[in-house]
Amino acid sequence: MQLEDLLLKTCVIGVSYFDLQGELMKQNQYAGQVLKVDAEQGISIALRHADPAVAAADFILPPQLDAWFKAPPGQYRHAPSGVDMENPDYLVTWNVYRTQDNTADGQHEWWEWVPNTERPQVGQSMDAHPAHRQAPPH
Repeated sequence: MQLEDLLLKTCVIGVSYFDLQGELMKQNQYAGQVLKVDAEQGISIALRHADPAVAAADFILPPQLDAWFKAPPGQYRHAPSGVDMENPDYLVTWNVYRTQDNTADGQHEWWEWVPNTERPQVGQSMDAHPAHRQAPPH
């Protein structure tokens, strides 16, 4: 797969944030469509929002393909984040690690983005796996 293959594809994104000790701080989930790709600038995704009146925000992921996996068909819902997408093209998961202690106000915080190269498990608890799939209704 090449970066250009992602253009206009839909995805569900799970991001887990860890502190300096490697303890999970929080998990976020997003859904959207890839708008542009750049080997240096990253993969730009127009995020979908649960409220259609809210304008889509862009979310930029690092330009690595290791974290991108074909998504099994189904309805992907995560009520806390408002994510609701039917049959996305890809599931994407990243682990983000804080790399320096607390900084003073106005100072840059450093985070290391690490692609999760293990295929996401679907149909599991959201606490265990950021990419969650509900079975389609019968």
